[in-house]
Amino acid sequence: MVNVRRFLLGALLSLATLPNLTIAKDVSQPSEAATAFARISDDPLLLYMALKQMPKGADLHNHLAGTPFAENYLEWAAADGMCVDPQTSDLAPSPCAKEQTVAAIAVDRPFVYGRLIDRLSARGWLQGVDSDEASGHTQFFSSFDRFFAVAVRHYAPTMMVALRDAAADRVVYLELMHNPLALSRYIASGAGQVDRSDLAAFYKAEQPRLGPMVAAARAELDQDEAEVREGLGCATDTPDPACRVATHYLASAMRAHEPEHVFRSLIGAFALADADPRYVGINIVMPEDWAPSLRDYDLHMAMIGYLASVYPKVRLTLHAGELAPGLVPPADMRDHIKKAIDAGAERIGHGTAIAYEDDAAGTLKRMARDGIAVEINLTSNAVILGVSGPDHPLNLYRRYGVPVTLSTDDQGVLRSNLTQEYVRAVREQGLGYEDLKQVSRAGLEYGFVPGESLWISGRVGTPVGDCAKSLETAACTALVARSEKARLQVALESELKRFEQILVGIAVGKGA
Repeated sequence: MVNVRRFLLGALLSLATLPNLTIAKDVSQPSEAATAFARISDDPLLLYMALKQMPKGADLHNHLAGTPFAENYLEWAAADGMCVDPQTSDLAPSPCAKEQTVAAIAVDRPFVYGRLIDRLSARGWLQGVDSDEASGHTQFFSSFDRFFAVAVRHYAPTMMVALRDAAADRVVYLELMHNPLALSRYIASGAGQVDRSDLAAFYKAEQPRLGPMVAAARAELDQDEAEVREGLGCATDTPDPACRVATHYLASAMRAHEPEHVFRSLIGAFALADADPRYVGINIVMPEDWAPSLRDYDLHMAMIGYLASVYPKVRLTLHAGELAPGLVPPADMRDHIKKAIDAGAERIGHGTAIAYEDDAAGTLKRMARDGIAVEINLTSNAVILGVSGPDHPLNLYRRYGVPVTLSTDDQGVLRSNLTQEYVRAVREQGLGYEDLKQVSRAGLEYGFVPGESLWISGRVGTPVGDCAKSLETAACTALVARSEKARLQVALESELKRFEQILVGIAVGKGA
């Protein structure tokens, strides 16, 4: 999508200003940076100032459609000439009276415009508006229906928002959940029923349609990425900082539908991820607590397991355990995370219900042993599930040694960003600087970035071979040259070194 080569070259050149760059080994005494961080961690404003500048390895759980803020969608709706339905206060297609257009309301009726923002996001709910009439769960998911008609016409601008937001948060790598329209049309246009005892037959019937869908999806993404590069000026002498964010995609299946629709969406997602190297894996999305999702959970895992055998190169990260007590009956929280791992998940999205699973300890130990990371989304879990503070399992995962990453989920709808997720991890979960540093590194380690890792398997922060001596040895240079993952990891280490100098300055009151 962006000029990754320009970013990587810049990262490598920056290493020249840091002679003999080495990775500090864990010691019993806190580092100067950790001590400085402890001094400011009780001050929310200083903490935000510092963490805004902290390099963050990756945002691995990011739904593209949920990334723009309501204001972005309303700007695009106004440009499209869209209207506001006076009865429902929802966006509506043109034509309409001039005073009912989004463009006119933005200027002439600021309180109506503000109400639109509240309806297209969780802003009003977070401030108590209608919170007695709708749960955070309902407000969050209903927002998508309200801006969907705008989102599908503005994928390239949406990508630019995602990249600019990531760059502002110092994110090195972004994995975007995004389905091209060609994939969505393929999912919606099929027919036939799934024989649960013969998934192969349904897949075989779909095969002739996959090639044209994949070709159309790739062409569509080519066009969107070209528009993004042009819009960001990535090929110019003054590229937008967003051009430095390395990006790959995840194709998504839709779980809250009838089995035929779900299986077709899984088939299309696997086929696209197998054919296009820009897609590094698949996910399954939509609310896990909706009736079809709960009813057919085992069937969905069987579908995923079958397709994983057909497409063994495709990597899997799965929403699982995005549940909480009271949201669903206890029986529905007994084993979703375990079953997702059984189906082949290499990462778990959310995993909020882990403590309520029948064999929670066994699953936690398995995740730690097998390096199955969990994508933690603190703001999302607080708003949608009402799970926060000591009730959140982030530290339970850490206690068992499970790799932890921090993500945004849907930052526009949630009115958040990745920096705020890091702040919440400190203020609500008690993480210190060295903890956050490992979280940042884990994002790149457990992201589906192609190539070998800088770190010894399972020991993030401990470099492989001669890299332990210096990242500028011949062996390290060769590793960086052949591995996208290692290049991004070396770039992160370089940025962390610089940030720690900034952090010390902030702590002593000298600023950045």
